Amino acid sequence: MALRFGTDGVRAEALTQLTLDFARALGAASARTLDGDILVVGRDTRESGPALQGAFAEGAASEGVEIRDLGVVPTPAVAWICKADSLPGAMLSASHNPWQDNGIKLFSAGGLKLSDADQDVIQEQLDDAHAQGYPTAATTPIVHSGSIDRYTEAVISSVDGRSFHGSTIVLDSANGSASTTAKVIFERLGATVISLADAPNGQNINAGVGSTHPEFLQAAVVEHGAAAGFAFDGDADRIAAVGSDGEVIDGDRIIAMSAVDRRERGVLANDTVVITVMANLGFRRAMDSYGIAMVETPVGDRYVLEALDAGGHSLGGEQSGHVIHRDLATTGDGVLTAVQLFDAVLRRGVDMGTWATSVMDRLPQVLINVRTAEKISDLSQKLASAVAAEEDALGSGGRVLIRESGTEPVVRVMVEAETSKIATASAERLVAVVEALSE
Repeated sequence: MALRFGTDGVRAEALTQLTLDFARALGAASARTLDGDILVVGRDTRESGPALQGAFAEGAASEGVEIRDLGVVPTPAVAWICKADSLPGAMLSASHNPWQDNGIKLFSAGGLKLSDADQDVIQEQLDDAHAQGYPTAATTPIVHSGSIDRYTEAVISSVDGRSFHGSTIVLDSANGSASTTAKVIFERLGATVISLADAPNGQNINAGVGSTHPEFLQAAVVEHGAAAGFAFDGDADRIAAVGSDGEVIDGDRIIAMSAVDRRERGVLANDTVVITVMANLGFRRAMDSYGIAMVETPVGDRYVLEALDAGGHSLGGEQSGHVIHRDLATTGDGVLTAVQLFDAVLRRGVDMGTWATSVMDRLPQVLINVRTAEKISDLSQKLASAVAAEEDALGSGGRVLIRESGTEPVVRVMVEAETSKIATASAERLVAVVEALSE
């Protein structure tokens, strides 16, 4: 079976599962499906990136499409260029995954992730190519070099000429795409930058650093007495922040701070923020207290974006650190989010960590992944009584969420409660029910 599209493109072990033949077939299918004679293409710093990008370009060239190669760039930079120039595009990245993996994300002309309909069309072509045998011969691509200078200028200008002068900021680029942009942007804004994990070698992307491993950043912020620290993932569409006290500020708090600041300035469209089902109950209570409405979506920043556009809203994101400022970008952008957040900190004259702590009370959240032998049919119905019992026990002081992974036989059991002990006990009871159903 050919690789399948997930919520964020195709992702797998590079050159073994995500093969050059598959990348070539995907390039051809993308060229046939997406409008335009040019495809904008970028990649992160993985060792497999150049080979997979080359194969993708060969496939696109076989359909008469030329390539604009942006080189090593953040995913949001590719999306920004796609929007600015009304061109479709692709990004070679496996985001926060280890270097052995890679992936291909696609953008339609205009910088938006593909609709389900377009994904289905491309998937059908990939399935056919897999069944018939991937083509080995390919047309030599015509490749033009591209620049992201306009994207960089747009991020800098998003703070309307204000300066970060006098502030020391630590940046962790995860040895990934942010290493080409983050330091440049913050220094252009006047900050003194301590730059970490900015020397990619093809195999050190996300290796104990970046937004999924903020310990390195936390220590550096405290050591240097910095005002703030920001860590990005491999393709720089995700962020984790650290206050001057060394404490991590997750996506929920970043979104809450941004929503409050935007509402006070009158630039939070419809006084509404878009969140996913994973948003903490403490976040939900905080938004209620600030008079900010919430629209909830399934997990995945593409669903957040769809809800933003459907409702004409301007801010949304995920607990994991994907934050979309829809009036400024078409996708999650870690560096833009960092710039916007620190600008808000300076305008308000507050310490970032203190503000993060006060903006919302985070309830303990326990998440347990249960691997099953195979997909459990009618899972929600079979768990209904057990879930109802736990929800009754938790009352208004907690929340239960059970969802199946879209890419593997895993059931994710999440419980929030007033204490970690209560949340853990409730989650473990539900895990036992799921395990019994999978036997």
